[in-house]
Amino acid sequence: LTLACSKLCNYSGDRHIKMASIIEFIHTATLLHDDVVDNSKKRRGKTTANFVWDNKSSILVGDYLLSRAFEMLINDGSLKCLDIVSKASVKISEGEVKQLMAANDFKTSETDYLDIIIHKTAELFSAACEVSAEISGMNEESKKSLADFGKYTGIAFQIIDDTLDYFSISGKSGKETGNDLKEGRMSLPLIICFQRCSIKEKRLMEVIIRKKTLDNNDFIKILNLMKKYNVEQDCINKAKHFSIMAKDSLGRFPDSDSKEKIFNLVDFLSERKV
Repeated sequence: LTLACSKLCNYSGDRHIKMASIIEFIHTATLLHDDVVDNSKKRRGKTTANFVWDNKSSILVGDYLLSRAFEMLINDGSLKCLDIVSKASVKISEGEVKQLMAANDFKTSETDYLDIIIHKTAELFSAACEVSAEISGMNEESKKSLADFGKYTGIAFQIIDDTLDYFSISGKSGKETGNDLKEGRMSLPLIICFQRCSIKEKRLMEVIIRKKTLDNNDFIKILNLMKKYNVEQDCINKAKHFSIMAKDSLGRFPDSDSKEKIFNLVDFLSERKV
């Protein structure tokens, strides 16, 4: 996104490469830390670092990447870029705490869910796009447009990601299917399903998600309820809504090959099945 948005802004230098590296260092650090918190064994089809080595190693390497990212930002010399990325980093941490506090809580609303994913995911997407506008010397309106584009793209991405946790194509997603359920994470599919269930079904869901250890049969019961209430398609529709908002955010930018490629990326993110 950082590289693509730099092209959209007709940037001609090489700072975009450094900025993209900084964003990816922060991203990778959050994944290393997340896998420790979630006790995950798989990440995009690969064995997680904490499972190959241990939690201490993953946390320390994550801390190193965060420290290196901010060292690179300081060396770049742009206080504005430092401000954009540091604020995003704070919000990512806040989002993780919000998600932890909402665990196993069926009172979590769609609004609460959106607030969580905006913090823990969309803010970094937004920063990745906004720094491109900053190093390109764009005006404030263009910076805001790219920040909004990143935010809405991030929301769409996370909704699809959370939906795939229940409905991914077996063996192709690289995700541990049902991991969100095991962690008691109140993602959009679970929230929508609970809202639509009967009182008896709600009680069943509460019993399952509060169990200390879930088995495959528990997951199937929840999945069947989601299928009964058409949860998958409605989640996809919500993701597409935000992907349209993302595209609309770039209305001030003229049509170009770079813009078309970015739109294709948004379509891919919101329509992916794996």
